[in-house]
Amino acid sequence: MSSKEKKHGFHLVDPSPWPIYVSFATLVLAFGAVYYFHTKALWLLLVGFALVIYGAYMWWRDVIKEAEFEGHHTPIVQIGHRYGMTLFIASEVMFFVAWFWAYFNASLFPTEAVGTTWPPPDIETFDPWDIPLINTLVLLLSGTTVTWAHHAMLENDRKSLINGLVLTVFLGFIFSCFQAYEYHHATFTIDGNIYGSTFYMATGFHGFHVIVGTIFLAVCLFRSMKGHSNSEHHFGFEAAAWYWHFVDVVWLFLFAAIYIWGS
Repeated sequence: MSSKEKKHGFHLVDPSPWPIYVSFATLVLAFGAVYYFHTKALWLLLVGFALVIYGAYMWWRDVIKEAEFEGHHTPIVQIGHRYGMTLFIASEVMFFVAWFWAYFNASLFPTEAVGTTWPPPDIETFDPWDIPLINTLVLLLSGTTVTWAHHAMLENDRKSLINGLVLTVFLGFIFSCFQAYEYHHATFTIDGNIYGSTFYMATGFHGFHVIVGTIFLAVCLFRSMKGHSNSEHHFGFEAAAWYWHFVDVVWLFLFAAIYIWGS
């Protein structure tokens, strides 16, 4: 057996500049955010954001190259990826638990500062059966289309895969547009009282996750159009589908707790 022949199924990653680069870029982004909060000057925040985007693009470019063209993502490596994605989603669950905890703490035990009632008397809440219901149906439909795309991938049906992803990305974009429209017409702000703070933190971070998930799926769409992945090797798309279903489930809890029960 040749000394250069691979004797195991693990991937020993080559030295890469991107972990330290992205760490530095994230630090610049954090300083930029703090600087913006104090001075309202955007330039450092934009520089940090640009550095992070560039680092993410280059890092994921290398990962795709390792997986798609160099064959490093063997079955045993993919198992590790699945464990990692599972733990990541678990950490995201606890992230949203914090916002739900804050919301229920304020709503179940309203203090005199908010009028001892929930929602506070001066808050005009959203009608849950208007835009929130539409957004719920949009996200549930997007969960269906991404599942359709997943099954198409398993069956090597490239056309249905692309069609399902196009619909999912479009529905994610529509959700974000409706959310922005709702925020624009809100009668309360994030810093007005505890209701506004908990509402915007919970729904706002969910909206951020929708945007990230939409970009995630758009990348999968672009890769699918380029002929990447197949029924046996498609963890990148599978991870995106897991993430999207997580976003769906979180929204159902938000819709039930904040929009319906909280109104």
